[in-house]
Amino acid sequence: MAHRSKYPPALILRTLAAWAVTLLLFFPLGWLILTAFKTELQAISVPPLVLFTPTLDNFLEVQERSDYLLYAKNSIVTSVMSTLLGLALAVPAAYSMAFFKGKHTKDILMWMLSTKMMPAVGALVPIYVLAQQSGLLDTQLGLVIIFTLSNLPIMVWMLYSNFKEIPHEILEAARMDGATLWQEYYRVLLPLSIGGLASTGLLCLVLSWNEAFWSLNLSSAKAGTLATLIASYSSPEGLFWAKLSAASLMAIAPIVVFGWFSQKQLVQGLTFGAVK
Repeated sequence: MAHRSKYPPALILRTLAAWAVTLLLFFPLGWLILTAFKTELQAISVPPLVLFTPTLDNFLEVQERSDYLLYAKNSIVTSVMSTLLGLALAVPAAYSMAFFKGKHTKDILMWMLSTKMMPAVGALVPIYVLAQQSGLLDTQLGLVIIFTLSNLPIMVWMLYSNFKEIPHEILEAARMDGATLWQEYYRVLLPLSIGGLASTGLLCLVLSWNEAFWSLNLSSAKAGTLATLIASYSSPEGLFWAKLSAASLMAIAPIVVFGWFSQKQLVQGLTFGAVK
């Protein structure tokens, strides 16, 4: 009697396919990590080196040349402040749209989402001129404002989907008990939406941290984020691959670790309203 495997062929194929896709997605990050510990000659060697003696010189030079801590501080300040400001604007907007619907609520939501489809470069010139004339060019405040406006449509949509899942009867019961609009908002809605608020905030924090286009065009030495630090290793003489990889690894490491520990909340935020 032939021995029957407890794993069906379809399951084995799906598992192999999942591993193949995972390795394919991880390969760029893995190669980045390897290159960061190479010398410049090793980084451009042909064929590529896999076995080599690692060095920390690239990381030391990045810190000495560019003051990594300054760029990291700018990234932290702009990401956190833009997320908090975005939540302060998105929560009441989503609340009003979810519980006080108007005839054009859906149209407004679709219009807000459509703004994310416009290439950022299309708005670069007017925004650059406004930032220059208002004194916000190369300032943390200027980046906070543009990051907030960039992420606001996503934040409103995510919170709107979260608020829609809260039973209206709970808010009606609060009103019947004499709760004012502020008490309903502050004491009932927000406590029930802690998960959604956390997911939205975490996702937009990651998006702000990874924002490169506006950072490169609206900041330089004073308010430059880690994206600006990475771009500084592209010069007319060419790319310094090892130092570029070291700078990139130093830029993404904090947010990768942060995302790893908060992946449950991030996945929850991305799947609001997916299952009824």
